[in-house]
Parts: sequence; structure tokens; C-alpha cells
Amino acid sequence: MNKMIRRASVFALLLVFALLVRATWVQFYEGTALADDKDNRRNAITTYAKPLGNIIVAGESVTGSARTKNGDLAYRRTYTDGELYAAVTGYASQSYAPTQLEGIYQDLLDGTDGRLRTAMDTVTDQRADPGDVVTTIDPAVQKAAYRALGDNKGAAVAIDPKTGRILAVVSTPSYDPSSLTDANTAGAAWKKLTADADKPLTNRALRRPLPPGSTFKLVVAAAALEDGLYTSADDRTDSPDPYTLPGTSTVLRNENTSAPCENATIRVALQYSCNNVFAHMAVQLGQDKVRAMAERFGFDDDSQDVPVRAYTSVYPSDMDQAQTALSGIGQFDVTATPLQMAMVSAALANGGKLVSPHMVSQITDSGGDVLRNYDDEAGTTQVVGSGTAEQLRSAMQTVVEQGTGTNALIDGVTVGGKTGTAQHGENNSKTPYAWFTSYGTSDATGEEVAVAVMVEQSDAARSEVSGNGLAAPVAKAMMRAALRD
Repeated sequence: MNKMIRRASVFALLLVFALLVRATWVQFYEGTALADDKDNRRNAITTYAKPLGNIIVAGESVTGSARTKNGDLAYRRTYTDGELYAAVTGYASQSYAPTQLEGIYQDLLDGTDGRLRTAMDTVTDQRADPGDVVTTIDPAVQKAAYRALGDNKGAAVAIDPKTGRILAVVSTPSYDPSSLTDANTAGAAWKKLTADADKPLTNRALRRPLPPGSTFKLVVAAAALEDGLYTSADDRTDSPDPYTLPGTSTVLRNENTSAPCENATIRVALQYSCNNVFAHMAVQLGQDKVRAMAERFGFDDDSQDVPVRAYTSVYPSDMDQAQTALSGIGQFDVTATPLQMAMVSAALANGGKLVSPHMVSQITDSGGDVLRNYDDEAGTTQVVGSGTAEQLRSAMQTVVEQGTGTNALIDGVTVGGKTGTAQHGENNSKTPYAWFTSYGTSDATGEEVAVAVMVEQSDAARSEVSGNGLAAPVAKAMMRAALRD
């Protein structure tokens, strides 16, 4: 064999060796990454080879699976009352990553969760039968909120204060998740939804923190009572009217100029929503004490999972006294989600104890056996003392019976609430946000519910935008539905 042939042979052997090394590397080291790649078509084929597990509301599936007519994806996701429950379920799409409960419990719903595998599944290396997600949602409360919000852009949340079970999560305008499930039509639907200026894909109930306006005054009042600045909701406060923001010439006025807000008690200040009282109170307490109370209610918590990760509600830091005053009326850079403001009312309704809010009761295997029970895991935090909670509940009742929240009155139910109208845009140039947070207790059964409603935009004239006018009727409908028995 001449030298040229030997060299060619060695070179060929090196190429074969390199190919074997590369093949081994891809198979054993990069195989997992390639298998998990979102663009790997085989994953979608496997996921939709069988019907998915379901999301359950009050014992009924609000999801399903339908056989496709062609293509390599055998099944697609379907939804019952998709627009009604979109803020709860999210979507499972053949083209896009799943969201909300569909995304969080994807492994359970497609049968790849290790807890679902039987010994036979392990032997045959088959995908296990999928499990189900059982929610805490009450369909009557969900429907009441959705219908009452109507064409308004807004959101609503209802919580059982004693258990932390979330009874309703509604965001409007909504969308039909079914439009995104089929790979053949999802692209056009996605383009239309993302181009919509009203952003229907945004979950406003959990992931749209906005200035809470005067509903935040409950937090400031709680801080003042817990700190001892005032010992009773009926003590007169040191509150000049009008109130000039410290270090400025800006006079902070009240919406109702004839309201008895000068040196008003906390009860009267909540009844008439006196800005001067709570702005001055926030300055007296100082931003650190107000922030500490806000954080006890759940503000500034960046890991609030219900189990969907809620966006952080924020009480700002490093403010001067004028900014601290504005924070006391839920303005400046204070933001909150409807979930957060429902948590405030829930804690006060429950004697000052906040039970961790959650909208999944349990997850089960295909046979209905419970894999995890979230109701049993709900933690409890003592936010304020029972005495403070009782005083604020009483003051909130005055708001509804004699103050700015009369549209929430319900026969046979003790209702306490707080209205809010938050400025929007530079110099309040845009339509304000309307808020209402409340609790209701059935006089007959003692059952309770806590609610928060935010109307971001409506067809109402600017002069008619108020928490009592727009948000309180929605809260009323939800409380009536929750306490219907």
C-alpha cells in the first residue's frame, strides 16, 4: 500500500471516528435538550395524541378534547363557556405555549406528571392517563361578575375569607380560548387578539396592577389603629381641611367640598372618603409604617401564586412627605391588583386573619384519587388584631349604609365596603379608574365573601365615573350570588 492510500485511509477513519463521537454526543448529551425544545414537533404530536385531562368547576369540566380531522395532531383542546372562564383556564394551544392553569398543570393534564405513572406505564413506557385540576371557582359568582362588568374594561375577584378559596376571577374584555387551540387557525386568531387595543389576553384580575385610589385608605386606617396613632375609629383625628401637601403649595381637596372632613374620625373619613384625613395620617405615620402594614396585607410580594403568579402590588419607597401624603390616598406610585384589594377586605372580614388565596382546590389522577389538596395547605397570617378588624368592618358598613357605597346594599346581608376613584394620566387627563372593595356576611347563615372590582374604562361620562356608580353594582351582584343560600 503506497503512502497516499495509507494517508487517505487514516483520514477516512478519523472522519468516521468524528462522526461516531458527534452522534454519541447528540444522542446522550444533547438528546434531552433537543427533546424538550419548544420547536420539536414530536412534543406537540405526543401531547395531542390523546385527550387531555380537564379543568373542573363545581364538578363540571369547562375543558375538553376533540378529535381533529386531519394532520398529525390527533386531538385539540376545547372549552365550554370559554370567554367566561378564560381568566381561570388560560389556553392550551397546538401552536403557542399554554397559559394560566393550562400552563401550570400542563404535565398533569397531558399525562407526563410522574405521579400519574403506574407500574404498567413504566414497563410499557406509555404515557399515563391524564389527571384533572379541580378549581375553587363558584360558577354563579363567576357569571354574576362577568355579566355585571358587561362591556366595561375591568376585572373582579371574589374570595371566601375563612378558607382563602377564590370564588371568581373575571377579566373583561375576555376572549375565547378555543380560537387559539387549532394550529391551522391559531395564527390568525393570535394576530387579531394581540392587535386589539383593549388587550383581551391580559388577565386584569391578577396581572394588571393600577392605582387603587381611596380603597387604599383601609390600609392606612389599619396602620393608624395598629400603631396607636388613634385608638378608635371614632376618635377625632388631627386633620386640617383643606390640607396642603408638606413642602409644597399644593392644596389637596376633597371630592365632596361640603363633607365634614376637618378633624373627622376614621369612620366619617371613610364614609365621605376624606382625602385630607388619610394624606395627613400617612405623613404622621411615615412611609415605613404604612409600607409595613401594606406588606402585611400582601403588597410588595413578588411571589404571590394562586397558583397563577399574580403581578406585584406595590407600595413605593424613598418618597418625600408630599409623595407619602399622596400614597395615603392610593395615588403617587401605589398600585394594586383586584386580587390584592380583595385580600384586604378578606383579612378584615376574617377577624384580621388573611388565609392564603387559591383557586385550585385539588389535583387528581384519572381515577379521581387526590394527588394534592391545596385547601389543606392554605396558610394563615394575622395581618391586624381582631379589634382593629372589627372597627374597620363597622366603619366600612357605615360607608355602604350612609356613605359613598350605597349601591352595594343587599337585603339580608351585612355589607361593608370602600369606594375608590383613582386618577389616570398626567394631571388626571384620562378617564379615572373606578374601584370598590367589600365584604358581605349573610344575616341568615353567617357565610362571608370578600370582593374587589376595578373598572378601568367604561362608556360612562367622565362626571359619572365613581366607585359607587360603576364598581359597587358589580360587587353587589357577586356578593348576592355568593351568599344566595
